Order: sequence, then C-alpha cells, then structure tokens
Amino acid sequence: MSICHYSGLPPWIAPEPFNQLYGPDELKEFVRQDNPEKEAQQHPFQDYFLNRKHSTAPANTNKLARLKSNYFGLMSEVDSNLGRLFTDLKSSSDWDNTLIVFTSDHGEQLGDHWLLGKMGYFDQSYYILLIIRDPDSRADISRNSHCEEFTENINIMPTMLAWLGLEIPAQCDDRSLLALLHHKEKQPDWRKRAHWEFDFRDVTGGEALEQHLGLNLHQCSLNVIRDKHYKYVHFTNLPPLFFDLQQDPEEFTNLAQDSDYAHLVHQYSQKMLSWHMRHDEQTLTHMKLTEEGVITRSAMRYQNK
Repeated sequence: MSICHYSGLPPWIAPEPFNQLYGPDELKEFVRQDNPEKEAQQHPFQDYFLNRKHSTAPANTNKLARLKSNYFGLMSEVDSNLGRLFTDLKSSSDWDNTLIVFTSDHGEQLGDHWLLGKMGYFDQSYYILLIIRDPDSRADISRNSHCEEFTENINIMPTMLAWLGLEIPAQCDDRSLLALLHHKEKQPDWRKRAHWEFDFRDVTGGEALEQHLGLNLHQCSLNVIRDKHYKYVHFTNLPPLFFDLQQDPEEFTNLAQDSDYAHLVHQYSQKMLSWHMRHDEQTLTHMKLTEEGVITRSAMRYQNK
C-alpha cells in the first residue's frame, strides 16, 4: 500500500485535487505587527532573522497566501492517505489492536510575525498537534475528548512502551500518557508547563549571525519555559523575553524590562535553571547500590513538574 510522505520542507507543491481545496483569497489573515520593522523591534534575535533571506516571509501578501494554500493542501493530502491506511487497518481486523499516535516535530510560522519556517520562540513553531487513538477499552472514558494538559514529544516513547507492556528505560525524561487516556479526571501531579530549546547556529552563513548578534558559536541558543499564563525566553548572551499570554496571546509585547513583572521574570528564570539542572548529564544517577548488586531506579516517582 503506497502512502505519501510529506516532510513539510519547501518547495510546497500540492498535487491535484489538494492544490485547489483552499482559496488563497481566504487565507490572508496573519498574526503579525503592521510591518517587519515594527516586529523586529522586539528583540535583536528577531531583527536578525527578519533581515535574513530564507526566514523572512514574502512582502507580497498574495504570494504568501498562495504558499499557505499549498501548505494546507499538503496537509489535506496527508489526511487523505491516513484515511486509506485506517481503512486498510479496519479491513484487516488490525484496527482494534493498533495504537495510533499522530504528531509532528515542529510547526511553521507561515507568515506569522513576518517569518517562515520553524523559528525561535513563537508558539506557531512549537505548539504542535498530538492525536492518540488507543483501542483499549480503558480509553473509552476519554475517547473523542480534547486534553488541555501540557505534553511534550518526550512523552511519546514512554507511551508506546507502556502500551506494549514493555519496561520504560530510566533514561527517558518523562512518563507515559496512558494516565491521561485511561482517566477522565485531571492528574494532580501532571506537568504544569512546557519547555523547549532552539539552537540557531548558522551552518550555512558562516559567522555572519555571530558577528551581528555579538555571540560566539556556543552562545547561539535560546531556552523557553511556557505555562498557561506566561512565557519566559532565555538567551545565552542576549536580553530575555517575557510574555503575559493572558493579556498578549499573540506575543507582541516583551515585558522583561517592565518593573511590574520583574518578580515574575526572576521567578521564571529560576524555574528555567531548575529545569536545566534536573536534565543535566545523568548517565550514572539512576544507579542504586544494593546487596543484590547495582540496579536501575526511576526518577519519575518523586519528580515535581
């Protein structure tokens, strides 16, 4: 059975009939400031990438809308072929013993904030879909529901291993999602925030980025901590960013230097440091010496998300 593979990388060329599903004239709304110059004022990082050829969205709105149209068409092509796969699973009686996990590695700016690609710290690049279909009857309690809890891609491997009844290695940084699938009530000890990192070293442009931002090779990175209310972005050797997502869901206003938010910026920088310390190199930290010899122990039991 032939299934298409869509990587999400340019060029975005959707075949018929998917190239005609979404009219460009209906796709001209974007989350962005009035112009790239205003957007670039937010941070030196933003200023650099908004003046870089392959990360700046086309100024021509019609052209950008056509890009979006093709991108959406390609997603519909994936949906169509997944439908073929699911039909085959049902016809071969494998539907009821197959765990389906549908997710992505990243999002796409697609003109939002005047950017293209997977860029930096905005939600458009990192707020990805996760759809799980668990045939186990215990998942009936949550079937067809939308979970509001924070999950990360590091939950996927433990979920598949747990579903298969296999041991989850101590090296896994997080736990299975089966607790969310098999229980309707909220899990009180579940993660309250999400984290991600972005390494923006320029592997094609030489040292131009480093010179422009005043960074060395190992300082070209950023870290993000985000919960339902705030987002903190830490740079190795550049000013931080802080967004109040309740008041500013589109992330237009950096509050890192606002005195009213100083205590929160400090609090979230401490949370960032604690997260990093917890995920430092831990090759031997899961070892426990017992009378029966060296055994592996899990760190998940007492972790505080």
